[in-house]
Amino acid sequence: MKYLHTMVRVNDLEKSLDFWVKKLGLEELRRYDNEGGRFTLVFLAAPGDSTAQVELTHNWDPEELTGGRNFGHLAYQVEDIYETCARLKASGVTIHRPPRDGYMAFVKSPDGISVELLQKGKALPPQEPWKSMPSEGTW
Repeated sequence: MKYLHTMVRVNDLEKSLDFWVKKLGLEELRRYDNEGGRFTLVFLAAPGDSTAQVELTHNWDPEELTGGRNFGHLAYQVEDIYETCARLKASGVTIHRPPRDGYMAFVKSPDGISVELLQKGKALPPQEPWKSMPSEGTW
């Protein structure tokens, strides 16, 4: 058995790709448009690791997507949790659970999917502004 991908539904494909690719740093591996089924699939992965993929499913007909939190979350290991959070924050992403411990943070996609960011290796020493930053919203 081999893990292939996790699928999440998205309302606005371009807004979602801006988050997942431009801000978070995943790479688009392939895209499939199905005219008859009226949907687009976009497969993404962390650079250099195409074995763990995220499939963004965009249904062309409008629908209300609720309950993103009951999906759980996706988790990615990062080289520097503080640099990653600073870059995301500067690009307009809310850091819902700041990396106060130097190890873990949470952000959300435009469709409410929680994304956990974990420091590679041991936790970094706690530092400001992160160590005193409160959580914001749900994560």
